[in-house]
Amino acid sequence: MRTLRRSVLLAGLAGSLLLLPLTSASAAPTWAPASTAPIHPGVQTTTPSGQCTANFVFYDAVDVYIGQAAHCSSTGSATDTNGCTAGSLPIGTPVTVGGASRPGIMAYNSWVTMQESGETDPDVCQYNDLALVRLDPVDASRVNPSVPHWGGPNGLNTVGTTNLQFVYSYGNSSLRLGLALLRPKVGISNGDGGGGWTHSVSTVTPGIPGDSGSAFLDATGKALGVLSTLNVAVPGGVTNGVGDIRRELDYLTSHTTMTGVQLALGTVAFTPNKLPLGL
Repeated sequence: MRTLRRSVLLAGLAGSLLLLPLTSASAAPTWAPASTAPIHPGVQTTTPSGQCTANFVFYDAVDVYIGQAAHCSSTGSATDTNGCTAGSLPIGTPVTVGGASRPGIMAYNSWVTMQESGETDPDVCQYNDLALVRLDPVDASRVNPSVPHWGGPNGLNTVGTTNLQFVYSYGNSSLRLGLALLRPKVGISNGDGGGGWTHSVSTVTPGIPGDSGSAFLDATGKALGVLSTLNVAVPGGVTNGVGDIRRELDYLTSHTTMTGVQLALGTVAFTPNKLPLGL
């Protein structure tokens, strides 16, 4: 299984965590019913590097994609947090997607793109952690973009978070042993960092290895980000770092030819007052 990128913060020291608007809008595909769709946010994805959790669904005029963290295809260690220098499997790598009848293909990886484009901004290098897996056309009709348990996303967060705002997620690490009660997670934001590229969150339960890439929704059900790192502070406990999905999508559209890629909205209404089974 792919381990969350790890950052250890010593007392008094800051540690590492690991824009153009979307254009060429296309009509959304016809999605499978949420109650029966086998492919959706929260399914497990597996590359030769290990197991992760899918975040959001995306589409353009031709293809349907499901997101995972870029570091899910890392060829380095869990402490290799700089996407501008860390090794990665190449574009075209097959990815097994839970519920899909055929492997998907890694069509975009922010780490690969940053290295090809010579990115040097330290915040971008540390926190831009998104990959898109192109689903086989046979599986495109088997997809629903709604986040399990919570519903949504109902839009794209463009303003970040503030301290103590609620956040919602859905993890699917193999370490959770398939127990549904451990998958939904609710928590709070500890604020933004890295010039808005990252959000520090505390959830019950914390994101663990294998949850990498999980979708995070903000307090209103908008897509906030992608679970990227497990941060251990001494003192301070365990938090997670969440890469900002709006900035990650902007980077994709401004640095590749995939300019028509859009976030798919959920067909199930966001319901934040559901009791998380993991509490």
